[in-house]
Formats: sequence, structure tokens, C-alpha cells
Amino acid sequence: MEWEVVIGLEVHAQLNTATKIFCACPTAFGAAPNTQTCPVCLALPGALPVLNAAAVDKAIALGLAVNAQINERSVFARKNYFYPDLPKGYQISQYELPIVGKGQLTIALADGREKVVGITRAHLEEDAGKSLHEAFSGQTGIDLNRAGTPLLEIVSEPDMRSPAEAVAYLKKLHALVRYLDVCDGNMQEGSFRCDANVSLRRPGAAFGTRAEVKNLNSFRFLEKAIEYEMERQRDILESGGKIIQETRLFDANKGETRSMRSKEEANDYRYFPDPDLLPLVFDEARIASVRATLPELPDAKRDRFMQQYGLPAYDAGVLTASRAVADYYETVAMGVDAKMAANWVMGDLLGALNKAGLEMESCPVAAEKLRTLLQRIGDQTISGKIAKDLFELIFAEGGEVDAIIASRGLRQITDSGAIAGLIDEIIGANPQQVADYRGGKDKLLAFFVGQVMKASKGKANPDQVNALLREKLKA
Repeated sequence: MEWEVVIGLEVHAQLNTATKIFCACPTAFGAAPNTQTCPVCLALPGALPVLNAAAVDKAIALGLAVNAQINERSVFARKNYFYPDLPKGYQISQYELPIVGKGQLTIALADGREKVVGITRAHLEEDAGKSLHEAFSGQTGIDLNRAGTPLLEIVSEPDMRSPAEAVAYLKKLHALVRYLDVCDGNMQEGSFRCDANVSLRRPGAAFGTRAEVKNLNSFRFLEKAIEYEMERQRDILESGGKIIQETRLFDANKGETRSMRSKEEANDYRYFPDPDLLPLVFDEARIASVRATLPELPDAKRDRFMQQYGLPAYDAGVLTASRAVADYYETVAMGVDAKMAANWVMGDLLGALNKAGLEMESCPVAAEKLRTLLQRIGDQTISGKIAKDLFELIFAEGGEVDAIIASRGLRQITDSGAIAGLIDEIIGANPQQVADYRGGKDKLLAFFVGQVMKASKGKANPDQVNALLREKLKA
């Protein structure tokens, strides 16, 4: 019998609040080590935590977006463990009574089907500091700037059955937290990362013993870590061994996981309610106020794009995967062909951004400029070929569409007489090709089109060129 993989993810999303969850220290990334700390986030004697209301609202927003139960009463607990970058010796988290209860997220599979992944809970907690190894020889530095940064830990049910499903779930959740503006989603900076719980079983059997792979901060690393764990666990089981429940780390350079420590159970952390924090209690009015601020969510936006703009499901899915891309597209599509706008945004624009290593938020071509460019194709001021060259120029150097068209003489030739004159010259210079075309080699039309476009420096209207060539090349 084959083995079936069982996967659950614990996603840690740093909430993009201006200050930490229990104090007024800033949360900006990249500050000098240990400059964003205070007695509260360092747990110095006599310092008392005060809950950040913005973090609560962001947790509620995520819960509403995944159709989860929002618990109007939740409790903060102390999760006790020792680690050098945990200044308190414990982490303030939520255990038995989290702010967000059961919910679900629908993901798209490679074969076009959809799958519902259950969400067990999402709870508020504080992040730990960072251990720095690279800058020290034989030593470890501790930076506590991150200690106390608000986290929302989103725990899935063990519903995923392949690395691809796990990646699809993480991508969907990543897009969602950015849509909601509750997390910047920057995986390189660690503000969106996950732990993967992986086990194998025979299909239909009870769940096997799981291993947890910690701190995966890229979609590719998640996929590779799960693939490695599947192979490692299968080899152990098929040789008669047993899987040890443990925590493992993924080595991206070697493409393998390695043991970090034996897996703790909840009772190992000695959870107990935090005596410095009252239970978090709010009413339906608070939930309603957060609900009123929610944007149009990705699935609803995708469906609207298909209906409003007549886009196929694939196009709508790509354009709505990011809120920034969706907003950009809608600005471009005002007044131009919707499908043409989609092709340009998905192809030329996203391709150029990817090549330049830029996010949509840093796009050097404003949506209004791309819309103007497409309008100039539509009114036949420029050809599609010239438009692509012009787009590359504006992307690299900036400038206004109409001004560049005028200054560089890029306006398309639409005068039939001028185009006919160019065609006559090309036909006269290529008698053998003319004879071959008239003898049945229809594919030679492309040769003549290319020659005319070359002679016109790309300015001749392609539709007119094709029509006039067909007329003049008739036997």
C-alpha cells in the first residue's frame, strides 16, 4: 500500500501595528539591535503589560475573513520555556480560550477543483527576540527588538494531503493577510512564517506520529521541507522503525531537515493564565465595527472580475491574488478593453516587475500611464510592437506616454498610400519570393510583413499592411 501524507500548518503572522502588543515600543524592522525595548517587553520587575487594541481588531478581522467563530471572551496565558532570546522566560500567548475559534479557507487545486481546509484557531501572542549567529565567531548575539511584537498564530486542521496543497493554503493565507492589511507578509524579514506538522499513514488509517518543521519562511522551503520529511519518514517506516515526535529545522542549503529537540506537549509549557492581564472581553458591536472596515476579499473580487470584466477564471485568479495588483488592474481597465488590460498586467507588467525584483507597490509605471499606453494602441496612434518598446522605456526611465510618442516620432503610419508605396518597393525587390508566394507558399506572407515593418521602422499599421499585401500579392 502507498503512504498518505497528513499536513497541518501553524502560521505566524506579525501584525503590522505601530507598537508592540503589550507596550509602546515601535515595531519597525531594521533598527539597530536592542534599541526598541523597554521595561515592559523585557519583563523587568514591576513592569505591567497593557494590551494593544489595534492588535485585537486585526485578529478579529482575520477571523471574520475565514468565517471563524469570534470569541467575545478570551484569556492570555503564560507559556513557560527557556530560550536565550526570550527575556521573560515565558511567552504571553493564548491557550484554552483563543480570540478566534474554528474557521475555514478554500484553496484552489492544480486540477481546478477547490478544497476546504479547516482552521482550528487563531490566537494572539507576542514574538520572541532574535538570535544572531552570522556576525559573531563562536558566539551568538541577542537582539530583543522583535520581543513583544504582536503575532497572530493561525493553526490549521491536518487537512492537507500533499506539499502542493500546503503551498496553496499558505499562499492563500498570505494573500489574505495582505488584503486585510493586518500583516505586511514579508517572508524575508520573518513577518510571515510557518511551522509544518508532517506525518505519514496508510490511507484511511489513524494519524501517524508527526514531526514539526519550524520557521519556514518561503513557499519553496515549505514544499521542499515536506517532500524531504515524506521521504525520510517513509524510509524509517518501511525499514521497520518508528517516527519520533520531535521538532526539526530545514536546512535550505542541503535541502534536508535535521533534529532540533524532542517535541514538547502542552503540559511541558506549564500554561497558566497571566496574572497581569485581565480576560479580553468585547461585545458584538466591536465585531460589527471591524466587519464594516473589511475590504472586498479575494474570492469575492475574483468572482466579480469574471462577471464585470468577462475574464476567464485563470486571469481573474492571477489578478486578484494580490490586492495591489487587483487595484492596479481596475485602474488600467477603466476605458480600455478588459482582456487586453489583463494580458498586459499579467504579462508585460508582472514580468517586468519580477525581472527587476520589485513588488507592485514599487511599480515604476503608474496604472494611469499603462492605461494611456493601451488607449494609444486602441486609437491606432501606435502599434502593439511600438507599445511594448515604449513600455520598456517608461519602466526603465519614466516619462509620459504622449510626450515620448511625439518627441521620438513613434506615431503609427496609417496613411494607405504611404503603406502601399512601401509594399510596392518590397515586392519589386523580392521577385522570387513573390513568385513562390503566388505559387502556393502562403507562409511567405510573414516575410513580406516583416520587410514592410522593418522599412517603416515598426510604424506601419499591421492590419493595413496585412490587408494591402494580400491584395497586391494576388496572382
